[in-house]
Amino acid sequence: MHMMQTRRQFLTTLSLAGAAGLLDALSARAAEAPPEVTKLRLLKLYPGICIAPQYVADELLRAEGFTQIEYVLSQSGAPAAAAVAGGTVDFSLNYAAPNIIAVDAGEPLVTLAGVHAGCFELFGHEGIRSIADLKGKQVGVLALGSSQHVYLATMLSYIGLDPEKDITWVTPSASGKPIELFADGKVDAYLGFAPEPQDLRAKHIGNVVVDSAVDRPWAQYFCCMLTSNREFVRKYPVATKRALRAILKAADFCAAEPAQAAQAIVERGFTPSYPYALDALTKLPYNLWREWDPNDTIRFYALRLHEAGLIKSTPQQIIADGTDWRFLNELKRELKA
Repeated sequence: MHMMQTRRQFLTTLSLAGAAGLLDALSARAAEAPPEVTKLRLLKLYPGICIAPQYVADELLRAEGFTQIEYVLSQSGAPAAAAVAGGTVDFSLNYAAPNIIAVDAGEPLVTLAGVHAGCFELFGHEGIRSIADLKGKQVGVLALGSSQHVYLATMLSYIGLDPEKDITWVTPSASGKPIELFADGKVDAYLGFAPEPQDLRAKHIGNVVVDSAVDRPWAQYFCCMLTSNREFVRKYPVATKRALRAILKAADFCAAEPAQAAQAIVERGFTPSYPYALDALTKLPYNLWREWDPNDTIRFYALRLHEAGLIKSTPQQIIADGTDWRFLNELKRELKA
């Protein structure tokens, strides 16, 4: 059994290295100093698997000189931003809006790169065909302040609804989890991220109202962006660049080999369902980090959050205080497609 597992890990490593073009950048890395720290903590975001690049980056991170890689469990997007800002984890992909809210609140969180779009799908029951139909309805989210809540709040404000007055938000309680309440018809809508939409479709529960992978304007901007703690970036710039490089190369792998990436995250225990993982990884555009300007995403969501009354800072202030594109710009030149 040990030999079979070792061989499986070896083959997975080989596939990751080959598909992500690991050897192509060896000469560039040879001139770099080793990372200032060799332990790295990444977030394990339950139930989301859209952040698959940081799940499949393990061997790429080891190739960058990190010898101890730890995954720390979190339940939703707001704690993800708090974990990075508070130093509980060193890096994580997370939906852009909670990151912006954290920066507006003065938290030492810095966004380093955009990685992919299309995380969320809004499901509704019969009679709900648009965001406007949510007025006066009950909507389930993991928590107030979670990625789900913030994302839908920006959608509501974008069409002129008040997220505080026009919606009744339903969070986990003794009555059950929001997705279960939606499945039972006890709430009107639910905003889910992979693998939840896959499960709802498989069970023929509700209908898709908004798919952020294809519906504009949401499909035109990054959903998940890679963040770190400002002090970590300041103290460990070599480690920051090396970690970012590994995760971006893992994003390339997810785009080029979604079946292998899905198998890897199932085998490593990040999600139980291979069909759901494959569906999500095949659909999500993981090859956008070279092409899109991450500032566009920060500006867009900062404006939406300001409209919703969730932040006071201007987009320019958020970009100045909460972003650092130096490493991304270097890697765009280094890791040409």
